[in-house]
Amino acid sequence: MGTSTIAPNATGNASAAMPGPAVFHVPSAQEERPFIYVNGQMLPKNKAMVSVYDHGLLYGDGVFEGIRVYRGKIFKSKQHMERLYKCAEAIRLTIPISKDEMVAVQRRCIEMNNISEGYIRLVVSRGYGTLGLDPRKCPVPGVICIADQIHLFPKEMYEEGMRVIVANRPKTPIPCLDPRIKSLNYLNNILAKCEAIDYGCHEVIMLNTDGFVTEGSGDNVFMVKDGVVYTTPSDAGILEGITREFVQRVLCPSLGLKCLDKNMKLDELLKADEVFLTGSAAEIIAISQVDQHDGAKITKAHKIGKSNGEGPITKKLRSKFREIVTSDAVPEE
Repeated sequence: MGTSTIAPNATGNASAAMPGPAVFHVPSAQEERPFIYVNGQMLPKNKAMVSVYDHGLLYGDGVFEGIRVYRGKIFKSKQHMERLYKCAEAIRLTIPISKDEMVAVQRRCIEMNNISEGYIRLVVSRGYGTLGLDPRKCPVPGVICIADQIHLFPKEMYEEGMRVIVANRPKTPIPCLDPRIKSLNYLNNILAKCEAIDYGCHEVIMLNTDGFVTEGSGDNVFMVKDGVVYTTPSDAGILEGITREFVQRVLCPSLGLKCLDKNMKLDELLKADEVFLTGSAAEIIAISQVDQHDGAKITKAHKIGKSNGEGPITKKLRSKFREIVTSDAVPEE
């Protein structure tokens, strides 16, 4: 991981500077796609592996990013890189390549997999070490980049809205493991999502230990009330989503909408005119119903707003988002 080379592309021409070993493997067309960058090598899917001694596997010790590709461009690339490196710093992990090199890795994965519309998963783990916890025993962090496709929710849900469940499991408190760090430790989110699955839902609403709304298992939460858009603040215990910020700072102002941070109790969310989720993979999707459970059965079912499906403001925001990401000016900053 310590050297940079100029890797030949599929036509034999030089491409962007790529971190990796002296010999850079270029897969043949017969090898299984997608081609994945793993610790300096581009490998076919069936050969892309990490050591069983990697602390990312053993302890969930690392950070990651989920990033969208639209029209061959990396959506909000600069912000994703800033968050990735900030999160790594927060867990005392030094990423062994520069931000520019990391972007070059992503562009190469996009090119080799012929992706115009897709999804990138970047993973930086503590790396190969021992069976003990000591991070000092992991001298070289691991870097993985996967460029592929992702489809979280059925297409019809974007117009009809989705039913979600309120998780009984609370969000991890900030002093324990700050949710603003996008770490590989997602067990709290996964167990909450298991509650959704138990009741036939795709997503959840998670509350913090003070009873305030935080986020979904992998999405930020917004509500609309009397024409104003609200979202949960960072200090409620959420991941500061890239799409969340795009809605706040770009989409809402472009449509003349006010967007404010607001701590909200569940009862307030349930009385909203509209509720929607945002995320890199999910984009923008409406919530039409929020259910509660006691661990054995549904105890309450709450229909959101008066619309049958996606509300009018959510629809405007989603339409504006799609207009931007299908244009010739997909923002990469």
